[in-house]
Amino acid sequence: MYDHDLLTTPFHSHATTTEVIDGVDLTGRRAIVTGGASGIGVETVRALAAAGAEVTVATRDPASAEEVVRDLTAVPGAGSVRVAALDLADLSSVDAFARAWQGPLDILVANAGIMAVPERLVTAQGWELQLATNYLGHFALATALHGNLRSAGSARVVIVSSGAHLTAAFDFEDPQFERRPYDRWTAYSQSKTADVLFAVGAGRWASDGITANALNPGWISTNLQRHIDDDTMRALGAIDDEGNIIPQPYYKEPAQGAATSVLLAASPLLNGVTGRYFEDNQEARTVEGPQERPGGVAAHALDHQAADRLWDYAAGTVTKALR
Repeated sequence: MYDHDLLTTPFHSHATTTEVIDGVDLTGRRAIVTGGASGIGVETVRALAAAGAEVTVATRDPASAEEVVRDLTAVPGAGSVRVAALDLADLSSVDAFARAWQGPLDILVANAGIMAVPERLVTAQGWELQLATNYLGHFALATALHGNLRSAGSARVVIVSSGAHLTAAFDFEDPQFERRPYDRWTAYSQSKTADVLFAVGAGRWASDGITANALNPGWISTNLQRHIDDDTMRALGAIDDEGNIIPQPYYKEPAQGAATSVLLAASPLLNGVTGRYFEDNQEARTVEGPQERPGGVAAHALDHQAADRLWDYAAGTVTKALR
């Protein structure tokens, strides 16, 4: 539970990346955006680079980032954009990426993710794929780059979670679904709870000048939904019988969905703020149990004991896999 007043900003729920970063100069800052070649990731890259940051797009498919690199080359005053290969589900790829990084790192946006994989798939390390991609890979990346973040003097880690975290706490007894029946939504929700707990646990880095916050970008139609069948999308009220998207007031365009990521990465309003969860460009209220209105952050995702326990679990799991 939070023991502070919630941080509010002047930005509405559907503000764009351009609005939240207006007037911010990131010249000389260096940023990494995982999954930065599509969806809200590419909009995050565009906003940070347009504000002058030097941005590295970390993606499994470097060729997919060619368009954004080409577009930003033509933007006056934009920072340079480069592309590097990174597969968060492959610990050797994460290790290679981190070893290749030289110098300070001001902003790390843990944006890449997968959702609702129908069957239990495991990585080469034996990790359940959603937990590996959404959480463990990002944890391994951030901890490997800790020295680079510290040397920046005032660095930010931004972790893209989801409102789905509300439905599942982290299962420390069987996090990889080795004994309990695999459920794609529970697996996704657990991984997103882990993301929020990561931000809480990263409070230990505050003395190094590193802050970390998590966020829910909202509902945006992107490649993230590629594993969801049409029947499920209809049940969610997302598409009609013909497969057309049904507009809803809470739906966002990618540049709106990326706004909270950019806010946490660049706005001076977040100076010194760490271990919190945001949605719709505001810090979210804490909730427990079923709610009449949507939104909020679950108390189980803010539990400091759970955050410390998860940090130890992840650190041990990553260390064991690297041996």
